[in-house]
Amino acid sequence: MAKAPRNGPYICGIDAALDVVSGKWKGLILWELDAHGVRRFSELRRGLVGVSEKMLTQHLREMEEYGLVHREVYAEVPPRVEYTLTEHGRTLNQALQPLGVWGSERTRREQLEAVDAAGASHV
Repeated sequence: MAKAPRNGPYICGIDAALDVVSGKWKGLILWELDAHGVRRFSELRRGLVGVSEKMLTQHLREMEEYGLVHREVYAEVPPRVEYTLTEHGRTLNQALQPLGVWGSERTRREQLEAVDAAGASHV
């Protein structure tokens, strides 16, 4: 079962925000859904190299509870499930963009290894 958000008491706004995006994969799920709009589970899993099925499921459920992600289930055989960002999720992703710029500058400045969107590793 997905863990519930802490719901305070929070020390500051950053504390409240990090409570929602804590976890290795949540920021990357936000990025993936923002970059591609609609994603099926298998597409998300392929786009997030190294994430396990269990961890992706857990994070998506938590993000759905937080109101960041919308899960649409289609009554088809086989069933089709699609994920999109909600407006709340889009605003969080926009808030994280300066952090992403900072991280990109850090990887460049310190010549850290990075993986491009296609999954290729480079320095």
